[in-house]
Amino acid sequence: MVPELHYLTASEMELIYKAPILVCILIAGADGEIDRKEIKEAIRHVEKGENRLVSSVSELFHEVAQDFEDKMKILLQDYPYESTQRNPLIADELAGLSALWRKIDRAFAEEFYASLLVLAEKVAGSSGGLLGYNTIADEEARYIKLGMIKNPAST
Repeated sequence: MVPELHYLTASEMELIYKAPILVCILIAGADGEIDRKEIKEAIRHVEKGENRLVSSVSELFHEVAQDFEDKMKILLQDYPYESTQRNPLIADELAGLSALWRKIDRAFAEEFYASLLVLAEKVAGSSGGLLGYNTIADEEARYIKLGMIKNPAST
């Protein structure tokens, strides 16, 4: 367990651990189809843990990376199949992170939030486009800035 999360309840901790997977589902599935390239990019990013300053965030992402695709498939079963129904539910769930920022270490919260933003961008840019140029679909662009989650640096 990541030490910065010891003040959280079990359900709050579960949300933190689910958040990277939820971001992947939200962005990858925004256009109605979760592409294999998007899943692979999410896994690569979560495993790599690039540019993370707080080692606990890297530790958390490493834990999430274990069996990422299986966790995602299991989690997807809890949501409607149609992205138009699924995405608002996931966005509402991710919005719950904003209430947790004051309960956890500020540096951890800021780095975790930044990592989720990078993950969203990586997943959105991993699929689509012409002639090898990846473009971000309009549906993905609606969610890529994770507007439902408040920036912990501004709270």
